[in-house]
Amino acid sequence: MTITVTPLNSADRDEWQRLYHGYAEYYQMPMTDDILETLWQWIFDPAQPFFALIATDESGQGIGLMHFREMVSPLRGAKIGFLDDLFVLPALRGSGVVEQLYEGLRAQAKQQGWPFMRWMTAETNYRGRAVYDRIAEKTAWLTYQMKVDQL
Repeated sequence: MTITVTPLNSADRDEWQRLYHGYAEYYQMPMTDDILETLWQWIFDPAQPFFALIATDESGQGIGLMHFREMVSPLRGAKIGFLDDLFVLPALRGSGVVEQLYEGLRAQAKQQGWPFMRWMTAETNYRGRAVYDRIAEKTAWLTYQMKVDQL
C-alpha cells in the first residue's frame, strides 16, 4: 500500500468527515454537523493556528488524520505544537499509517518553528501508547479537566 500524507485541502472534505466520525465514535463523543462545520472552518481560517493532515491510500481514500495547533509554552518563552486528534482506520492500524502521519507532523512542526510537539491520550489506549513510547518521551504531567459551569 502506498501512503501519502498531506495537509488537508478543501477537496478532502468527505474523506476527512468520514474519518472524524470514526474518531468521535472511538471516543464515544457525539458528533454533529455544527461541530464538523466549526472544525472545518478553523482548519482553513488563516487567523487560527490550527492545522490538519490526512493520510490517503493509492486510490485517494482517507485512511488517517491528525489535527494539531500552536500553543504557548510560558516557561520556554516559545510556541510549541499540540496534537489534538489522531485517527487511523482500525483495519489499517499497524500498517505504518501512524508512523507516516507522525513524519508529516514532524515536518509541519519544523516548518512552524516549534521545538516540541505535545499530546495526551486515554490511559486505556494501550495500542496507541505503544507507538507513542517508541517515537516520543512520556512526560510526568497528569491532565485534569474542570467543568466551568460547576464552580
